[in-house]
Amino acid sequence: MKTIIEQIRQTLNESIDEKTKNGSQRFFKEEIKSYGVKVPIVNQISKAYFTEIKRKNKTEIFDLCEELWHSGNFEECIIACNWSYALRKHYEREDFIIFSRWLQNYVSNWATCDTLCNHTIGTFIMMYPEYILELTNWAKSTNRWVKRAAAVTLIIPARKGLFLDNILELADILLLDKDDLVQKGYGWMLKAASESHQNEVFDYVVSKKAVMPRTALRYAIEKMPANLKTEAMKK
Repeated sequence: MKTIIEQIRQTLNESIDEKTKNGSQRFFKEEIKSYGVKVPIVNQISKAYFTEIKRKNKTEIFDLCEELWHSGNFEECIIACNWSYALRKHYEREDFIIFSRWLQNYVSNWATCDTLCNHTIGTFIMMYPEYILELTNWAKSTNRWVKRAAAVTLIIPARKGLFLDNILELADILLLDKDDLVQKGYGWMLKAASESHQNEVFDYVVSKKAVMPRTALRYAIEKMPANLKTEAMKK
């Protein structure tokens, strides 16, 4: 197992792009640890090495993911996210403990938060919807990434028209949060929900617009018709 990790790290080192390496930090407010490999190349590397490990059992693969997460390196964390999502047909209820641990212990920027939550955890929630109640606890966390995770986990389910009541409940909890990345997270969640529930999301935004941060409001109404946007933005 260590050999495959060493091979991945060697391949990442061989794939460094100096422009990416020098410019990647500008996308993040917090300092990130990065090789400087373009994301499409990272995804190619992830896919190539997954073919070598896909016959291992889920526990072994999750252990590899854990080691990649533990490195704190951006590209390695993305590979861990890709591998855990590749196992989605084999998710079981107890896997939530593992996913939650990765989120709370290792996620340290918006990109790894969104990649893990949009795909791995969002898919898990659709498979085991009773766990959506855990997102309420996440929304009350003091960790900005856990709070953002509560919202962005529901992006894909929201686009499918699922969990509207839970989405509005989470928006209520996160409504006055002062962190712009949390505001963008729940605004994005509302925008996704508006694809199937435009009237309900519009009514919600209008009812909260006196106190909703403008950042969240703009995200929430982004896909609405111009007349509804104008109405929602009125002070």
